This record gives sequence, C-alpha cells and structure tokens, in this order.
Amino acid sequence: MAIVQIMCTSFKAEVAQGLHNFTRSTGNVFKLALYVATANLDQNTTAYTSQGETSGTNYTAGGATLTNITPLSSGTTGYWSFDDLTFSNVTLTCAGALIYNSTNGNRAVCVLNFGSTLSKTGQNLTITFPPMGANDSILRIS
Repeated sequence: MAIVQIMCTSFKAEVAQGLHNFTRSTGNVFKLALYVATANLDQNTTAYTSQGETSGTNYTAGGATLTNITPLSSGTTGYWSFDDLTFSNVTLTCAGALIYNSTNGNRAVCVLNFGSTLSKTGQNLTITFPPMGANDSILRIS
C-alpha cells in the first residue's frame, strides 16, 4: 500500500467530458480528505474512499471543502488551484490526501503525498497550496 502523488487517470478523461467545473463561486464543490500512510491511493483511484482515511478529534470523514480558484492559462498551459485549507484544532495523523469532486459522484481529481506522516494534537493543520501559475499550480495541463 502506498500514497502516490499524481493526477488521477480517470480525472484526465473526465475533464474532457466536462464533468468538473472549478470556477470560483459557481463551480462544483471539491473536498480534500486526509489519509494515513497505509492508504492505497494512486493514479488508479477513481473516487473518494473511506478506506485508509484518517480519523481523529475535529476531523470529519470526507474531509473539508476547498475554495476553488478559477482556472487560467498561460502559453500552452491551463492551470488552477485552491485557497489554503485549515483543519482547526485537530488531533490526528496523516500522510497524504485526496482531492475529489463531491458535487459529481465523489470523482477523484488527484492524490497528494505529504512526504512524511504529520501528527497534530489539538493543533491546526493547514494544507498550503502552491501559488497560481503555469509552473506552480497544484493542477496543470500542458
């Protein structure tokens, strides 16, 4: 079992099918769920799963809602991201996350691997997304 940081293969086809709308305020609702190191998440992940999801104080199964940043383009790259997300006053451990579309069948978007196991005891856990840009955004198609 492993958490492999990658854009999910199913998502790539679903974007072309118009199944995901990332527009701020009017788009779909995307969530970020946290997972323990033994979770099995990779390019073959197609939807949110509770298997391997973390649990703990002040963490709700399914994770938390992200705030979309409307997609932009530069040169030959389309890119988009989310505002940073804070899980407040949590007690938990996690090693990665899944971003998924809760509006449209809980379809998987991408898997994040934190590089190590994070532990919080009555503290905030903030997921900081890279800045918007063709070379930096968390989601890019070029």
